[in-house]
Amino acid sequence: MDLEAVRTFVAVAEAGQFQKAAADLSITQQAVSKRIAALERDLGVRLFTRTPRGAAPTIDGQAFLPHARELLRVAERAVTSVRTGRRPLRVDVINSRGAASGLMRGFHRAHPDIDLDVVMLLDIETAVAAIRSGTVDASFRAVAAPGRPLPEDIESVRVIDEPLQLLTGPHHALAGARSVTLAQLAGHRIWMPGIVPGTEWAAYYDDLVAEFGLTIEATGPNFGSDALLDTIADTPALATFMGEHTRLIWPAGHGLRRIPVTEPTPVYPHSLLWHRDNPHPAMPTLHTHLTTTAAAHSAPGTWVPAWTLPR
Repeated sequence: MDLEAVRTFVAVAEAGQFQKAAADLSITQQAVSKRIAALERDLGVRLFTRTPRGAAPTIDGQAFLPHARELLRVAERAVTSVRTGRRPLRVDVINSRGAASGLMRGFHRAHPDIDLDVVMLLDIETAVAAIRSGTVDASFRAVAAPGRPLPEDIESVRVIDEPLQLLTGPHHALAGARSVTLAQLAGHRIWMPGIVPGTEWAAYYDDLVAEFGLTIEATGPNFGSDALLDTIADTPALATFMGEHTRLIWPAGHGLRRIPVTEPTPVYPHSLLWHRDNPHPAMPTLHTHLTTTAAAHSAPGTWVPAWTLPR
C-alpha cells in the first residue's frame, strides 16, 4: 500500500476538499485525485463522495480513516527509530552485568533526558562494523587485540581500568585470604568457560597467563554466569576471575568469596569506541561524562598487556 496515497486520503478527509488537501500537501489537485483513485483501486471500494461543499468520506472511507491514521503514525515511529538525532543513543555494553553496563547506568542517572538503547554484541569485529555502519553509536571494548589495530575512522578513549578479583567457593584453598598475589595463584586452576578465542578478552588473558605463569582453563560449554557460580561453589579445586564491578547474585548457601588480586593488580582496560563522524547529538555528552568520571589509568601497582597501552 502506497503510504503517500494513504497520507493524501487522510488530508482530504480532514480538509473536506481535494483542492484544500492539495494545498496542504504542496501538490496539484490532479495529483491528489490520482492518488485517491489508485488507493480506491487497491482497496476495491469508493472512499469519497462528491458534495456541493467538496468531498465527504463514504461509509468505507469512514471505516478506513482511523486505520489510515494509525498507518501513518506507525510509519513515523519506524522512521524515528532509525533517524540519527531523533532515535535513542545506541550503545553496546557487551553484557548486562559488567562494568560497561554500570557506566551506562551512571550516565542515565546523570542525564535522564537522553533516550538510550542498550545492546549487547559479542566480538569486536561485529562491534566495529556496527559502529562504522551507524547501527550503533558506541561500544565498550579493550581497544583491540594485538596485531589488529582499529580502523582509522574509529576513535577510542579509555574510560575505566577494572581490577580483577578471584572468585572461589567456601572450601577453596585460598577462600580465607583477604587478598592474593598473582604469584600465589600459580598452580591453581582458574576456570573461565566464557573466553572466546579471537576476542580481545581472550588476548588479555593469554598475556596474563604468559606473564605470570597462571593456569586458565576455558574447557566445557558456557552455560552462563549462574552455572559458573554453581560450579565454583561446589568445586574446591576451581576458582575464576571476575571484574570488581561485575554485578553477581548467588544463593546464600553458595558461600562464594570475592578476593582482591595484588602485586600487581591486573586491571581490564575498558575503552569507549565510536566513529569520528558520528552525528548523534548525545555523543559529546556521553564522551564528556565518561572522561570526567573515569578513574586513573595505568596506576602504580596495576598490570595491563602492553598492547592496550597508548602508543
